[in-house]
Amino acid sequence: MGEKVTALDVAERAGVSRSAVSRVFTPGASVSERTAKKVRTAAEALGYRPNVLARSLITGRSRIVGLLVAYLENHFYPEAIERLSRSLQKQGYHVLVFMASNSGEEADEVMDELLDYQVDGIIAASVGMSNDVTRRCEAAGIPIVLFNRAQDDDRLSAVTSDNYHGGRKLAEFLVAGGHSRIAHIAGWEGASTQRDREAGFVAGLSAAGQKLFARGVSEFQFEKAQEVAREMFAGPERPDAVFCANDHMAFAVMDVLRFELGLSVPEDVSVVGYDDVTLSAWPSYALTTVRQPAGQMAEAAIDILMDRLADPDTKPRRVALDGPLIIRGSARIPKGWNA
Repeated sequence: MGEKVTALDVAERAGVSRSAVSRVFTPGASVSERTAKKVRTAAEALGYRPNVLARSLITGRSRIVGLLVAYLENHFYPEAIERLSRSLQKQGYHVLVFMASNSGEEADEVMDELLDYQVDGIIAASVGMSNDVTRRCEAAGIPIVLFNRAQDDDRLSAVTSDNYHGGRKLAEFLVAGGHSRIAHIAGWEGASTQRDREAGFVAGLSAAGQKLFARGVSEFQFEKAQEVAREMFAGPERPDAVFCANDHMAFAVMDVLRFELGLSVPEDVSVVGYDDVTLSAWPSYALTTVRQPAGQMAEAAIDILMDRLADPDTKPRRVALDGPLIIRGSARIPKGWNA
């Protein structure tokens, strides 16, 4: 192997200072377009690549953001991770993804491993943070932003959709459609998203003089949602509409209703979900749902993280973004309803 090309070699070839080479390869650093072009041309000719690890030792910044995710079966998370990754790359950061269950103990164990990588910040997507982990990150100056989840901890920033009002919109839509036996299939009850969506949904029913006709819990899992649907629709008195706490479960319920129980959607049963993942728009499902504005949520989470990195004294923020009701063919559309 030949000798390693250094920044000094690039500087000499480009006719600039070594510090100018460093600025060209430092995201966000000030450098003229003319100098940047000369440096990059010289670097390409010499085959030079900056040593990111060495720079992190000097600056004390790894420019890595740890992304902690509970599960990827729900199509919302791969889409959200892509948006988060692309937005972070624009800021000159890279993403290190770790998987953890909703179990606090496992999440803490994974967090220990993540911290070993000297990440600059953490985005936790639907994963709860224990008080111990929060204290350790706070002491180390590592900001945490919760994504699609909130906790009763003033030290933690959080970005979600407006789950309460999203749930209420769905209740109002189903009531306006003439449904009177409205059920709910809940996700994991430890999640703030689940609690808020159901609270808004129940409030919307109550305002119309109705209450839940039936309720089941499926932990946001596809197979469990199928099991709950089989039980819920087994008797003679079955729901005429069901709100599933996310689209992932709604797909499972629709499959059971149509292909196992021989029911028609929406003629026999209306089905609505929450998230508006790509699959929701496919003709085979055409799911009516509340859209989580994943792009806006990702940008908000990263804005909060960047603000905390720039100024550790910045106060944590809570953001809840409105999500529109997306009307498709899985639920009866009320007369005169404006989509």
